[in-house]
Amino acid sequence: MTTLPDNISRAWKMAAQAHLGQTVPGTQISYLLHLAQVMSEVAAALYVEPDDTAELSLLCAILHDVVEDTKVSREDVEAAFGTTVASGVAALSKDSSLPKVQAMDDSLARIRNQPHAVWKVKLADRITNLQPPPSHWGRAKCVRYRSEAEKILATLGEASPVLALRLSERIKDYENHYPPA
Repeated sequence: MTTLPDNISRAWKMAAQAHLGQTVPGTQISYLLHLAQVMSEVAAALYVEPDDTAELSLLCAILHDVVEDTKVSREDVEAAFGTTVASGVAALSKDSSLPKVQAMDDSLARIRNQPHAVWKVKLADRITNLQPPPSHWGRAKCVRYRSEAEKILATLGEASPVLALRLSERIKDYENHYPPA
């Protein structure tokens, strides 16, 4: 029988191999930091709001970008972790064939067809991404990014009051980092 710690270790190994050499945009820091931050947000919410889908949330948090940003396929994730995790990771992956504006709506619609465990990962992902924007982003891009965050909160916030509150606070703070008009 595979235990939760074993599955988490296997997920970290898959993510580490898949994201090898990738860095957090604009830094020299390993991309694994972002994955760890997303998983930490989910884990903290699960501490306050425990549920029986914690394993799905944690595995999807670790693996949420492997299909979208690496050569790992949905089928690879399914072979390693099963259909439920693979479906969650696939829903969290934007369809690169769609225009950016449509890709977010498409992803949110697919996430809404998943268990709340997967919704929590998208909330946690945007919480961690609402850091001060990269210096090369203009004000318009920052405003669009904040607007996307508001849409994510409105669409998925019911999955976790803890994560919804965290995201709401990050959205409010994010505007303080906009470049001058």
